[in-house]
Amino acid sequence: MSLATELLNRIIELSPAFFERLVVELLVKMGYGGSIKDAGKTIGRTGDEGIDGMIKEDKLGLGIIYLQAKRWQPNNTVGRPELQKFVGALAGQGAKKGVFITTSRFTKDAIDYVPKNDTRIVLIDGEQLAQLMIDYNLGCTTQQTYELKKIDSDYFDEAW
Repeated sequence: MSLATELLNRIIELSPAFFERLVVELLVKMGYGGSIKDAGKTIGRTGDEGIDGMIKEDKLGLGIIYLQAKRWQPNNTVGRPELQKFVGALAGQGAKKGVFITTSRFTKDAIDYVPKNDTRIVLIDGEQLAQLMIDYNLGCTTQQTYELKKIDSDYFDEAW
């Protein structure tokens, strides 16, 4: 079993609240927000109006990105209606940017869907999610690292 598959299996076993926190933490590791303390927060609860979380677009907080996190089994695909609901939720917040993350996959209709307004949505499926977690060391650790050294030719250049 691959590390990516193991990560997704573990996520699916845990609560939706855990998944929402994971999504915020991943985006912070990717450089959004600032410190995990003030970069973003999960909202997901009854009455969340279709928004599971939000994160600052940058360390200064010049913009907010709204999040939708669907912890679904791999055989359940996210369709266009789910994306349209998210676009509606963004409109309700006066928001223009959103990230929709799922542990499963998106249907072709969902992938092809582009809102008719200036709302921008980024889709991250389970495969991409797992790869981002590996790339940013979230939920996994490095077992071994090898370091190879060579001469730094620039250092020995007397032209400087």
